[in-house]
Amino acid sequence: MTDKIIYWTELSDYDLETAEVMLKTKRYLYVGFMCHQSIEKIFKAYFVKLKNEPAPYTHALSYLAKKAEFFDLFSEEQVEFIDMLEPLNIQSRYPSYKERLFRSLTEAKCTEILNNTKQLQQWIKQKL
Repeated sequence: MTDKIIYWTELSDYDLETAEVMLKTKRYLYVGFMCHQSIEKIFKAYFVKLKNEPAPYTHALSYLAKKAEFFDLFSEEQVEFIDMLEPLNIQSRYPSYKERLFRSLTEAKCTEILNNTKQLQQWIKQKL
């Protein structure tokens, strides 16, 4: 399972780097999407470490954390961030949501999302 932990961690890092590039190029819709992807993958790495089994095929961050039994380790701020981040995976994919979401994602908001993603990812990495 160590190979799977490395696999998910490397993908999480790659997605985080992609989110940074999207912020620099002002593609705000995809900052949130890639931050979600980064957290999803680091959660899957932690899931594999804790459960010693393949991570479930899901994009639901809360579900992953609860299924691996690490949701209760989160601070209130982390839970709030996960709740905010979770819909960015789905909403950025569908045209009916894109326009509304695009208007809400400013440079300042995306910088905040990116910073919170980095902090949460590092917090999980320390546990790996």
